[in-house]
Amino acid sequence: MNAFPPPYTAPDTVVDALRAHGCAVLAPSTLAALCGVRIDDLEAWRASWDDLPPDAYLKDGGRYRRRRHGCFVQHGDTLAQVAHRAHWQSEDYNALHGGMHRWFEPLAPTLAADPAWTQLVAGLGRVFAQVRDDGDWHVEAHQFRIDTTDGIGRPTPEGAHRDGVDFVAVLLVGRSGIKGGETRVFEADGPAGQRFTLTEPWAVLLLDDHRVIHESTPIQPSDDTGHRDTLVLTYRAGAFQGED
Repeated sequence: MNAFPPPYTAPDTVVDALRAHGCAVLAPSTLAALCGVRIDDLEAWRASWDDLPPDAYLKDGGRYRRRRHGCFVQHGDTLAQVAHRAHWQSEDYNALHGGMHRWFEPLAPTLAADPAWTQLVAGLGRVFAQVRDDGDWHVEAHQFRIDTTDGIGRPTPEGAHRDGVDFVAVLLVGRSGIKGGETRVFEADGPAGQRFTLTEPWAVLLLDDHRVIHESTPIQPSDDTGHRDTLVLTYRAGAFQGED
């Protein structure tokens, strides 16, 4: 199956694209320029994806997802990690796993303390604030590995969805030995949509969660085993989900 290449957004039109279409796709070089971060510094995190515990909450009984989770509050250029908390979503946004307080293992302290982490997370927060500035961002960070332990791995077992936040960033960390994993983005209230496959490490999909829904198609092994690693960052004004 042929993969559709990602429709990269020009660096100087990222904010306009989010305002006009509710999504933008950044090449790694654009991410680096917008956040003032070196891709080599992000690459230094890669090994931490080899140390993700299994997701014990999958209702489909699968063994294909591993993850860690952390929470932060961004005020301007300042990013502060807050006490570890459960990840919670309403059933309105996640019909499969909503309504559950899911306690995942925290991010590695060395990752959250890395200056490049603040540059990345706060840099994307500044981009989103240019689209809609509603005060401090409450940021949840999710490290994911989807693998082919069961023969197939599902990046979004809940299907096409919104996350119940203001903005979402999906960063591809890497792909190994797989096929599939196509990204699909649709208007929440209209017929328009697009599909493409992120293949470059540190390419990023930015989403206005009020305006679009998204999903990633299942992965299958192209070799004996394979996996797809992502970093998902969600930005919500005012409070974390479940606090308001």
